[in-house]
Amino acid sequence: MKLFELSGRVAVVTGGNGGIGLGMAKGLAAAGAAIMVAGRNASKNEAAVKTLGNKAASVEVDVTNEASCRSMVAATLARFGRLDILINNAGMNIRKQPEEYTLGDWRTVIETNLTSAFICSQAAYPEMVKAGGGKIINIGSMTSIFGASFAAPYTASKGGIVQLTKALATAWAKDRIQVNAVLPGWIDTDLTRRARKEVEGLHERVLARTPAGRWGVPEDHAGIAVFLASSASDFVTGTAIAVDGGYSAQG
Repeated sequence: MKLFELSGRVAVVTGGNGGIGLGMAKGLAAAGAAIMVAGRNASKNEAAVKTLGNKAASVEVDVTNEASCRSMVAATLARFGRLDILINNAGMNIRKQPEEYTLGDWRTVIETNLTSAFICSQAAYPEMVKAGGGKIINIGSMTSIFGASFAAPYTASKGGIVQLTKALATAWAKDRIQVNAVLPGWIDTDLTRRARKEVEGLHERVLARTPAGRWGVPEDHAGIAVFLASSASDFVTGTAIAVDGGYSAQG
């Protein structure tokens, strides 16, 4: 058995058209998996597909809509015939002080980051059972561990991701489905570039706190994606693994 071999496996990556999602998709594709890039922006989806080789396709999805998520799974089955791996990566942030958020702001972040992971996992579950097992990878954050004064709904959603991961892991272990979370540190993406503009001194604080001495890049998540999607992690479930250059270990 080749522990990290993914040939014949099919992965859906929500928000897979850029940032961490695309970094993970590239890792899975290099290990042999077929990739369904799922995102709202059709042109970005297609651009991502072109970087993933000939075993990739894309589907438009609104991850906050149950019917859209189920259509995403149906499109994957129609294109590839099965579903083995789900990466719940789609996410967003609205940065304000807690007292400044509207209830609409709160709901938008929670539904995009947390509720979507539940909906997509629920949609994927019966197909993974049919396949004899599966792998679900939920994307948390350093704010799954730490608070952030400028991101109350985001931190709540990412803390919820860890607990959702544990709940699904314990419920679906009987079905040979492993569910784990990845907690990225400060990664150089469009989302964090906006954060650096909006939060004064953030760049310098991140570099000072990170033992690796740099911001991460999306490709830093390719390896953990392959590990958690492959047979190498068949006895690993319910975990939350930091990929942060040592940020969370630094006192």
